[in-house]
Amino acid sequence: MRTARGNDDPLDAGNTAGLVVDGTGTVLGCTPAAETLLNRPADDLSGRRVRELLADPACWPDVLAQRDGPVWEGSAVVRKGGGEEAEVLFRVLPLDPGRTGRHDARLLVLGAPRSMLAKWRQAHAFLEELFLQDRVGLAMFDTDLRLERTNTHLLPYTGVPDDLRGLRLAAFLQDEDARSIDGVLRQVLTTGTPQVGTEILVRTRVDPGAGRIVALSAFRLQDPQGRVMGVTALFVDVTEQRRARERLDLLHRATAVVGNSLSLAETTGDLVDVLVPALADAAAVDIAESVFAHEEPEGHEDGRHLLRRAAVTGPGGDSLRVGAPVSADRPRPAARGAAAGARTGTAADAPPSGPPGAHSGMSALLRARGRLLGQVTVWRTGPRTPFEKDDLALLEEIASRAALVVDNARRYARERHAAVSLQRSLLPPTTADTVAVQSASVYLPTDTATGVSGDWFDVIPLSSARVALVVGDVVGHGLQATATMGRLRTAVRTLADLDLEPDELLAHLDDLVSQLTDETADAAGAHDRGPRTAYDSYGATCLYMTYDPVTRHCVAASAGHPPPALLRPDGSVGYLDVSPGPPLGVGGLPFEPLETEVEENSVLALYTDGLVERGRADLDEGMATLASLLTRAGAPGRPLQEAGRQIVSRLAPRPLSDDVTLLLARTRVIAPDDCATWRLEADPAVVAHARTLVVRQLSHWGLDELSFTTELVASELVTNAIRYAGGGSVELRLIRAGALICEVSDASSTQPRMRRARATEEGGRGLFLIAQLTERWGSRYTRHGKTIWTQQPLPGP
Repeated sequence: MRTARGNDDPLDAGNTAGLVVDGTGTVLGCTPAAETLLNRPADDLSGRRVRELLADPACWPDVLAQRDGPVWEGSAVVRKGGGEEAEVLFRVLPLDPGRTGRHDARLLVLGAPRSMLAKWRQAHAFLEELFLQDRVGLAMFDTDLRLERTNTHLLPYTGVPDDLRGLRLAAFLQDEDARSIDGVLRQVLTTGTPQVGTEILVRTRVDPGAGRIVALSAFRLQDPQGRVMGVTALFVDVTEQRRARERLDLLHRATAVVGNSLSLAETTGDLVDVLVPALADAAAVDIAESVFAHEEPEGHEDGRHLLRRAAVTGPGGDSLRVGAPVSADRPRPAARGAAAGARTGTAADAPPSGPPGAHSGMSALLRARGRLLGQVTVWRTGPRTPFEKDDLALLEEIASRAALVVDNARRYARERHAAVSLQRSLLPPTTADTVAVQSASVYLPTDTATGVSGDWFDVIPLSSARVALVVGDVVGHGLQATATMGRLRTAVRTLADLDLEPDELLAHLDDLVSQLTDETADAAGAHDRGPRTAYDSYGATCLYMTYDPVTRHCVAASAGHPPPALLRPDGSVGYLDVSPGPPLGVGGLPFEPLETEVEENSVLALYTDGLVERGRADLDEGMATLASLLTRAGAPGRPLQEAGRQIVSRLAPRPLSDDVTLLLARTRVIAPDDCATWRLEADPAVVAHARTLVVRQLSHWGLDELSFTTELVASELVTNAIRYAGGGSVELRLIRAGALICEVSDASSTQPRMRRARATEEGGRGLFLIAQLTERWGSRYTRHGKTIWTQQPLPGP
């Protein structure tokens, strides 16, 4: 409750000074206000001449010169009783009109300080002009919220009576809107707290329509004694400002939403979701067919573009289904006007493919970098007002920004498709069936914007029916990582062909990665590419392991890679205790091999960290989950491909933050009857015995037609081993496993070399002859020397 204010009414008896004077200007009497104004008691004023009250009595003629009739006004500077001066405005009124000009006539002089009167006049002029202006609605209500006075522009549309005095708002406004305004005014009356800028929807009973948004400000009115007189309200039409703000908010929201993804489906879906219901009741986005194929969009010769409906929301029929074909004309200058024509709200103005009940629609083209990518179309149904020019401008601005995102999504999808295609082309088939293992793999590229990573896997057949299993992960993403992966996979295959031990192979691979890294650094310096990033690195992790189906012997070595899991036939799962070693490219540290025996029908699981690290702070948790899933999915007899897909779907749900690779290999064992081994003394006399042993074993296997060739091959290999081994025994082994393998091992580390012997030489033709008679041949170092092997295809059935 506010306290009573000082009374500044110039007509109040306490503010207006009054003097009664005679025709000679002598004061006959005064009011208390005159005593206050002049700071003189009534006794002092009585009998004085008015001219004596002036600050300068010589100015008396100037004061009289202001008279222009019986009633006249003027101003004068008076001197108060304390000596200070004050300017007053006065009015002279004759009390005896019939005696005007006589000495016995009486006159009433009313005066007030100029400052008070000027303030009052300014306030009066301000109030009058305020009620005369037509930009702001102004209304004064009594304590019962009945209208006392309004200006001519209370509300900005039809349905407001000309004479509002004594009416309540409910007499001409919708009940809901009237209650809202009355609630605000009642609160101001009760609390005295002004309300400023409260936005309220206002609709008249005559013309409800969409109404207008007004900003309501109100303050309480009190008399000088503090009694509540009513409330004054100001109504400012802010409909356009509100709509402009909503359009700007929608533009910002649309920009933020459509920029969250580089997926075409997500981008178009987000776009229609942000347009409905903020701008329209239904929306559809049509994209050029070529964009779905990641190609540059081009129009047909007739100027039309073939589009496909990519996203839709809101009520619709067959015309609004996703995937429906749509066509769009080449943009012409009239296209904008045609879209704007839908603002009239008639059925003819709605686009022909609009949903049922659409009375207004408009379209905007999705154009980016000079190419037409599609269009976005919106419709309004029901009671909503038709679209306006500002709505079309907003849609076009949203479309221009969305078009850039769509084009970026297309270009990203094209590059990612190329990277994934390159990645998959560099990887082996997803399944492999060798004598040693049956394998299946699952590879999923990352869903991040940086592109695919450098994961790779391989199943490499080795000599003597053995196999190598490889899984690696290159640092970084994108084409650089994919190209590095291809180089490393090729290097691993080349080194594997030399039959190196796993730790030795990783040492060579580590040296290769170090060289590639140095070359990259030199190239970067030469071309001034700036600071290097992780995506420029050739660093990688790798796990390499070999398995021998004859001995069930497995050797593994790791370069910073997670250890493989082993699912045994009894259902138990464990991880091989492989020392991780440093990642490739670090150099200077050795790699430690792990040797173990593996039972038949065991499943080896090799994987990359993307499978077990996604969304987990603890790597052990991911590995424990993998072990549990292996137990359930890797049952004997279950297809490995099915088991691998199940494991990956459980461990790595979409979206993927890194590439995921899983390689499962079920081990096989070569039966003892399919392998024959003989230890021979290093004596030339045993060569004939070796031939006899070979012929006898091939006859036992029913391979008599290979006897001549194999007998010759074994004879040459044993002879060379005895001649050049430098002592010690010689081991001869035959293996029947998809092919006929003949091996001769000795203690020498001298690698045999095939050459073309001269006509005069008696020897030097053995290896050349073996190469002509067999399908493949080679040699490998062992921990105790070397082994020379040959392979011949088995005869058909």
